[in-house]
Amino acid sequence: MILSVSGEGDIGLLNSTGIKFNIRPQQPHKDLQPDGSQDGVVKVPTDRVTRDLSSRAPRDLKLHVPDQPRFHPKTGTRLRLRQRRRRLLIKKMPSAVAVVANGSSETFVPPPQTQDSHWDSLQQSQQERKRVPKAGCSNWKRVLMVLAGLASSTADIQHNTVHYGSALKRLDTFDRQGILHRLGTYTKMLFVREPFERLVSAFRDKFEHPNSYYHPVFGKAILARYRANASREALRTGSGVRFPEFVQYLLDYLLDVHRPVGMDIHWDHVSRLCSPCLIDYDFVGKFESVEDDANFFLSLIRAPRNLTFPRFKDRHSQEARTTSRITHQYFAQLSALQRQRTYDFYYMDYLMFNYSKPFADLY
Repeated sequence: MILSVSGEGDIGLLNSTGIKFNIRPQQPHKDLQPDGSQDGVVKVPTDRVTRDLSSRAPRDLKLHVPDQPRFHPKTGTRLRLRQRRRRLLIKKMPSAVAVVANGSSETFVPPPQTQDSHWDSLQQSQQERKRVPKAGCSNWKRVLMVLAGLASSTADIQHNTVHYGSALKRLDTFDRQGILHRLGTYTKMLFVREPFERLVSAFRDKFEHPNSYYHPVFGKAILARYRANASREALRTGSGVRFPEFVQYLLDYLLDVHRPVGMDIHWDHVSRLCSPCLIDYDFVGKFESVEDDANFFLSLIRAPRNLTFPRFKDRHSQEARTTSRITHQYFAQLSALQRQRTYDFYYMDYLMFNYSKPFADLY
């Protein structure tokens, strides 16, 4: 999810389809191998953080702690260092991963009618948030709506209002000049999630519950392609897709063979959805540390002190959240080869955001 915030009070979101990345560099940078380090703590000496990067604040915002800080000074220092490391890691990515289809990576100009529709923009505070589905996206929209004065509390905003309302401006509603202005001047925020966990969360949400879009559009195509002797009822409704069938569709999409249906933002890799090698994000948060990261971000933009990031589930509230344990249960249904190929698909996300390998046998 990408959020942008400007001094004029705009909040926005962006995506950039049409940009193609090399999924896995031939020789990744020696400092960038995913390892056991957690939460953005990477093996990069602090003296290699340039003065410009270490002192940089989100555009148009003051990063000093507010008069009544939400965090103890030591906690604030730790969270600032976490941000420097995360942003530095993205900046250190091998140049090969930022090469677009035409071989040029110096200038990012969003093509018309692309994933600019996945940016939420809030003009009041000049913030833009990049939407990464299944990484706290719905609750961030609630926060933005409160910041925009559209609601007094995140708890008052219903699911349909979040997803089907027109309260938040999308980046693609602006002309080319407006888009480039906001990308260049707003504070842009991105939140990510452990890739396998995000994939399982998307599967559970879209295929294990009634869904009037994903079952007929994706479910029917997946069942027709991957389930031998599928029942007429299954083929008619698209219901009952199993996780191995879903993963096989994803892997065939990666190989560009026998694609039964297209890609979807809920499980596409973040490195393609959000173009972090081309867009200079001012803040990079993680779902795994969302409470600290989100509330630190809110303190940086001087949001009202009574506004905190909501932790309630947007849908299926009686169902347990997707955790690493649940994720491993789903991936246990796959062969070692399928797990490896799925890791290859999300390799850039693991590398760029410093997530550990979820299984010991992955390479």
